[in-house]
Amino acid sequence: MNKKRVFLIVMDSVGIGGAIDAADYGDEGSNTVGHIIEHMRNKRPLCVPNLAKLGLGTALEIATNDSFDEIGAHQIGAAAAANEHSQGKDTPSGHWEIAGVPVPWEWHYFSNETPCFSNALLDEIKSKAGTEFIGLRHSSGTAIIDELGDEHLRTGKPIAYSSVDSVFQIAAHEEVFGLERLYKLCKDVAKIVHPMKVGRVIARPFVGDVGDFHRTSNRHDYAIAPPDLTILDRAQKAGIHTIAIGKISDIFSGRGIDVSLAGKPDAELFDDLDTQITNANAGSLIFANFVEFDSLYGHRRDSEGYAGALEWFDRRLGTALENLREDDLLIITADHGNDPTYKGNDHTRERVPALFYSPNMAVQKLGQIDFADIGATALAHLDVECGAFGKNILKDTK
Repeated sequence: MNKKRVFLIVMDSVGIGGAIDAADYGDEGSNTVGHIIEHMRNKRPLCVPNLAKLGLGTALEIATNDSFDEIGAHQIGAAAAANEHSQGKDTPSGHWEIAGVPVPWEWHYFSNETPCFSNALLDEIKSKAGTEFIGLRHSSGTAIIDELGDEHLRTGKPIAYSSVDSVFQIAAHEEVFGLERLYKLCKDVAKIVHPMKVGRVIARPFVGDVGDFHRTSNRHDYAIAPPDLTILDRAQKAGIHTIAIGKISDIFSGRGIDVSLAGKPDAELFDDLDTQITNANAGSLIFANFVEFDSLYGHRRDSEGYAGALEWFDRRLGTALENLREDDLLIITADHGNDPTYKGNDHTRERVPALFYSPNMAVQKLGQIDFADIGATALAHLDVECGAFGKNILKDTK
């Protein structure tokens, strides 16, 4: 019986700058963590001692050739900066490539005009799903709900919007419009737009009254299924128990997952992670996503809020590190950047940290690796063969 366990944690949007092709995406000079550190220098030092000792500063140095000594020294584990090869800078691209499946196509993006969706597409949705929308433009989700929530309640028409990501997002009042009705609508729209290579249809339920609308944790993503076997599929086929925490199940269309723990704020999801660290059986892969760095602070360009989220995660991480077993492998990474100091309110094309820790592991500075190497290393620890992409970058670790 395999005694080993892997905990693969994605800190959604926690980029470290330096992407080779950032300029191609209009993101030259972006650096999510680096710029947060610089922003906080005028207030107080960013306090992330556990991420620091795992090598966050080392990863930043590898990505940017700049030193960030004030966050603390690399003391345990192995650290690298990971490069993405898939096109785009969105959630499926990053997660799929981490899981060993670089995206083999170009995503469809909706124009930044109003309406951003074509009349032909809207007519098809009306014909097949029986629905007309309001909104129909690029927008921040919270902003468009504040602006159009009243009209939504008066007309009953859901709010449709997009962004620079390959997404069709639909917001509706959870109690008035109905949560299950919103989910069904998103499923129907997904059937229409997935063949166009639109990555996700996202249900964005909200509650409240005029002037006090707020989104709930019942978001649901309807994503295109990965085109090849991911690390979740491969692990499950090899008899490894697979547990998804956060929006992982949505991202991978539920495939290769035995248990999904989702639909909660990050604080409660970390409780679930702690429970798995304590109780998960040997021979388990736990794949977690913590989204609030991105959704609450990156898109809203809230540098201090983002700093606070990093510090909260770091405090929780301390307890998790103490409870790991001797044969466990912890991997902490990200899927893209979302620099809160940068222009606009969208993701930024960046390298990401790749921090590896197992008790008694030697300290290593690994240099630059590929996203797919992260998933391949996770499978290697579980004695499972990976696919065509990625390699075990810890094969010489004692």
